[in-house]
This record gives sequence, C-alpha cells and structure tokens, in this order.
Amino acid sequence: MPPVLGTPVDIPTPDGTADAYLAHPDDNAPHPAVLMYMDAFGLRPHLKGMADRLAAAGYTVLVPNVMYRSGRAPLVELPEFIDPVERPEIIERIRPHMLGLTPEASMRDAAAYLDWLAASPLTTDGPAGVTGYCMGAGLALRAAGTYPERVAAAAGFHGAHLATESPDSPHRLAEHITAELYFGHADNDGTNPAEDVARLDKALAAAGVRHRTEVYTGAHHGFTQADTAMHSAEATERHWAAVLDLLGRSL
Repeated sequence: MPPVLGTPVDIPTPDGTADAYLAHPDDNAPHPAVLMYMDAFGLRPHLKGMADRLAAAGYTVLVPNVMYRSGRAPLVELPEFIDPVERPEIIERIRPHMLGLTPEASMRDAAAYLDWLAASPLTTDGPAGVTGYCMGAGLALRAAGTYPERVAAAAGFHGAHLATESPDSPHRLAEHITAELYFGHADNDGTNPAEDVARLDKALAAAGVRHRTEVYTGAHHGFTQADTAMHSAEATERHWAAVLDLLGRSL
C-alpha cells in the first residue's frame, strides 16, 4: 500500500465542532475528495483503516464523527471485536445518539464537511465522492439528493432504512440526484428488507438516476466491518472493487 498519512481533524459546523479522521496519500499533492460516512459504531481503528485503504488508492478521505453533538468519539466503550448478539447493550447505548441525528441536522453537517474538503489544499477541484456504511449509507444517499452539484458519486453498503414509507425517507430525494450511485445490499438484513430494496430501485429508475444495486448473497448487515461478528471477507472485497470502480469513473 502506498504511504498514507492519517490525522485527526476538527470540522466546524453550524451546530458545533465535529471530530473527524482525515487520510490522504503522503505526497503533498491534491487528490479527489471522498466523504466517508461511518456506521453506528463510529470512529475507531477499523474505520480509520478503511479510510487509509481508500486513501492509498489516490483519494483524500474525511470520516467525521456524525454524532459529535453527543461528544467526541468513541461515544461508548467498544470491545476490540463487536458482537451485538452477545453484547446487545452496545446498540442500546448508541441508539439515543443515532436518533438525535435528524435529517435536517445531518445535512447541515454534510454542507460543512463538503465545504471543508473543498477548501483543503489536499483536494482537487470539483465535486466529491461519498461512501457510507449502515446508517452512513442513508446519509450518503441523502447528501447526494441534497447537494447534487457537489456530489459526483455515492455508494452505500448494508444500508439501513434507505427506502421506507416514512415521509423523510432518503429515497424521496431521488429526483434531485445527479450523481452516479451504487448500493451493495446484504440479503440477511432486517433493516433493509427486499421490499425496501425494490422501492429504492423503483425511485431511482423513475428519476433517471444512474445507479446499480446488488444484493450480496449470504451477507449480513455490517458485512464490511472486520471488527464485528457480521463481517464477510468475500463481500468486503467485492465492496472494495465496486467502490474503486465507481470513484475511478466519477472523480
């Protein structure tokens, strides 16, 4: 892997200061910007390692703690290996912080993150790419629909509640999206049932959005997260191929 520099950074937002992790090739050159949205477990060594891997492919990657209003990461103490079945209290402790991140607040934050990346000497001119995991997949979709002129590509993996019947479901922004999208769904995922996958595809197709969705057979919610019991090495590598293909084409 080419040399990568990873550093903690603070991002000013309308509502405070978001702690974040920035990774980029260690060459003092600008690279295309990617905003990486975390899963519910948040900023931790594994997620930083994912940012490093993406940076090594030639990108400047920002991973914000999207729940910064509740405090700096980590918000809860995490074991080195996360098994929500054996440790259900972890999710219960995180849930209130997740629920506190409203669509309106998350998109105020998205503007701040994109502004920060655009102003950085470490990024090239032009729109950014966005990736997201679990809850972050919905944030990526919402960002693409809220800031179409600023997002050229967005990818989401094992996303939760992407296309529900809720009036503020992120798929309802499809008509505004100009980015190319990719979604890798887990087929064993109670947070994203088959009817939601179909509803998302239907909305994107009706809006003329360039997109590709795939269901990863045998994968569970959280399959890209190697520090969790849901991890699938095969599905994770498939996800990396999809991400790099999308970003390489779009940025």
